[in-house]
Amino acid sequence: MKRFATFSFVLFLLTGPVQAGECLVRGTGDLGIVVERVAGSLVVVDTTKRSVLFRIKGLGDLSHASAVYSRDARYAYIFGRDGGLSKVDLLCGTVVKRIVQGGNSIGGAISQDGRLVAVSNYEPGGVKVFSAGSLELVADIPATRISGERGSKTVGLVDAPGQLFVFSLFDSGEIWAADLSKPRFPVIRRFKDVGRQPYDALISPDGRYYIAGLFGEDGLVLLDLWHMEQGPQRILDHYGKGERKLPVYKMPHLEGWAIAGERAFLPAIGHHEVLVVNSSDWKEVGRIPVHGQPVFVIARPDGRQVWVNFAFPDNDTIQIIDTESLKIIKTFKPGKGALHMEFSPRGEEVWISVRDQDRVKIYDTRSLEPVASLPVDKPSGIFFAARAHKTGL
Repeated sequence: MKRFATFSFVLFLLTGPVQAGECLVRGTGDLGIVVERVAGSLVVVDTTKRSVLFRIKGLGDLSHASAVYSRDARYAYIFGRDGGLSKVDLLCGTVVKRIVQGGNSIGGAISQDGRLVAVSNYEPGGVKVFSAGSLELVADIPATRISGERGSKTVGLVDAPGQLFVFSLFDSGEIWAADLSKPRFPVIRRFKDVGRQPYDALISPDGRYYIAGLFGEDGLVLLDLWHMEQGPQRILDHYGKGERKLPVYKMPHLEGWAIAGERAFLPAIGHHEVLVVNSSDWKEVGRIPVHGQPVFVIARPDGRQVWVNFAFPDNDTIQIIDTESLKIIKTFKPGKGALHMEFSPRGEEVWISVRDQDRVKIYDTRSLEPVASLPVDKPSGIFFAARAHKTGL
């Protein structure tokens, strides 16, 4: 058996991708996935060799897909817009199991101990929690009812230390923290009237601060998970007050906010700006004018650079900010539909999905020059297996 597996791996190196079902014998630390949003499939990639290993089909509507990883980084859990939850095996290129758990899901998270996978839903609202092993339902947390049987849209779901899942309720203006230490008996702390229409959220890399963006008003809301008795606090209140807001073509993704050293870099909703915030007191310390409406604002792992992409009609452009000088050091155009960026685990490269060119382009983050590209059908989200060991990712 070992001989056959080793031979299959060598054959792959010589001839290209192996067929789904021929499991590789190798580590998973430098693997990742790229979502093919239109085809409802994904490709498994080797980030060291910059190559495609597998294409996995039949994953439903991936138009707004996201993913998390098991602790051993072998399995990825894919959250589809059609309510699908899929568990895929990166070493075999197969779907282990797929269920449709809701009508319209918007993301998910995996628990601190890796045993639970949670999914947040627009329809019917609320969060459902599953066994990471079997995808058996272990907890159903319905959202606040808005009208009739409809629950509030649930967004901004993240994992946090202490077996917590934290999430926001868009329609009812709430933040909930659910303790899943006893999975079938979740303990929920509800915080009401946090602001109008929290639309997405992030958690700081140390797992302490949960920050939700507000679509219905300028500002953000912060919950200190070490001191939840203090309740949510408003930060950056009215950061756009007195200014003319532009139409919002695409909502910024808050999980793409950058925290570099003592500064956080945030996309300003409806403005051509990146906000700079002191992460010790969460007060604004500057603004950086940028090319368009920022969507993802992500930091290189060492914190020296922040890379920014933009909403339509400027989604062909990337800008790079030096976090020391707060200056834009490069503007370039990888192509229309530059939707997502993902750094290699130590940051020497960044992979950028370019939807309208059916390519993933890879750039050296020191020279800032392209070094490779891969053909991928209408790529969007890129998720590397190194996320398995990071809180909130």
